[in-house]
Amino acid sequence: MKHPFALISILAALLGSKTVLSEGIAHTEATPERERPNVLFILIDDLGWKDTGFMGSDFYETPHLDHLASESMVFTQAYACAANCAPSRASLMSGQYTPRHEIYNVGTQARGKAAHRRLEHVAGTATLRRDIPTWANALQQEGYKTATLGKWHLSDDPTPYGFDLNVGGTHAGSPPRGYYPPHGKAPGLEAVPPEEFLTTTLGHRALDFITQHHDSPWAVYLTLFAVHTPIQAKKDLLASYKDKTPGRLHQNVAMATMVQAVDDTVGMIMERLRELELDDHTIVVFFSDNGGYGPATDMAPLKGYKGTYYEGGIRVPCFVRWPGITQTGTINATPIIGVDFYPTLLEMTHTPMPAGLKLDGMSLVPLLKGASLPTRALYWHFPAYLQSYGAGHTLEQRDPLFRSRPVGVIREGPWKLMEFFESGDLELYHLDEDIGETQNLAAQHPDKAKALHAALKQWQQGTGAPIPTKPNPSFNAIEEKRAINQVIDRRRALKQVP
Repeated sequence: MKHPFALISILAALLGSKTVLSEGIAHTEATPERERPNVLFILIDDLGWKDTGFMGSDFYETPHLDHLASESMVFTQAYACAANCAPSRASLMSGQYTPRHEIYNVGTQARGKAAHRRLEHVAGTATLRRDIPTWANALQQEGYKTATLGKWHLSDDPTPYGFDLNVGGTHAGSPPRGYYPPHGKAPGLEAVPPEEFLTTTLGHRALDFITQHHDSPWAVYLTLFAVHTPIQAKKDLLASYKDKTPGRLHQNVAMATMVQAVDDTVGMIMERLRELELDDHTIVVFFSDNGGYGPATDMAPLKGYKGTYYEGGIRVPCFVRWPGITQTGTINATPIIGVDFYPTLLEMTHTPMPAGLKLDGMSLVPLLKGASLPTRALYWHFPAYLQSYGAGHTLEQRDPLFRSRPVGVIREGPWKLMEFFESGDLELYHLDEDIGETQNLAAQHPDKAKALHAALKQWQQGTGAPIPTKPNPSFNAIEEKRAINQVIDRRRALKQVP
């Protein structure tokens, strides 16, 4: 398979990798599996595909993550299950695509102005159903001590979903009152040292939990609020980035301090694992819940950002460190997706699958052991709306009013098809040859578009995916056109400002 972009070779050079994988194939013999390894699952919020050093940032500094990546398998085509937080996290925890758990958006209210929405959205639900056992439930049932630290976003209280300890997790999607204390009534964050950055606080709480349970198997879901808005600088890091030469890709000083805070926290935890002699007995997964926040970062050459279903909104940085099993310093270009982690974690930890549970993902253990996965398609379903960042931003997008209108997506091999439910428009891209999704090939390859569309329809029917079809009585075509022209004029004016 021909690599569609030069990042693979760049990553190989950065990591000093011994093997570069295009289809998950490596020639290495894994050491015997250890029983009941610990699990550290690091989920970063709104971290873009290139927001780390090992993925190519030219401004943000992540030496600890880069070192971990060099000891891991890095997945260059890893996908979140949704382009924004709640549905992506629900899919990660449940192992199910959005039509099964029915969390489609952040909240259930319609987003954007009613006059601009052509269809009635599918509201779905805002809370992960208790009858869906999470992978944390499964691990807890088998004797693992479990903790979630940071953003939860799927219910008022995460503890019924398999966690012995909850620090900071509520239904809120943003940091409680920002990244500096006080943090209100957020559990476990009542007593925080003055001026301590929230990312650091969560790291210290994780250290306490790991130290307390170092002699038993544990699983830590370190779901840091960072780098979600507000884009709030870590004060002690500001000066160094203000004095640093901006990169061509990344320049945001406050974002840079937040990314480094994440990196420093991960480094602090890994140091404790080494002190406790647990680093070789701990699986580390690094992942993001969706693409980066458009006004503060950049995923180029990918198109789009958080909230869009182009690659910049759903393709995310990812690595898995499995000591003694995965060959270190390998780059894997196999497309994987958030629902894959549920069966992967259970297989890695020798944990039985909950009875009667329907999973949509595929275990990544074969890839991590140097083999390959069967060919399959990946899917996304978003029957709702996400409003744009507004006229004050110059970000280019398909629609000036919405980051995404209702859409269904399938990726199979190098091909990606998007179906926009309002209009029925199809967009077809060959990602190997056009990673930036600049050329819609639906007209040039009608047979491929038809086949993928049929496969997408079959998947939608099989999962009971609701397709929005009811016209929105509040829609106003004249008002929509006026608003679009207003945004376009505003962006043109902004671009003319020196």
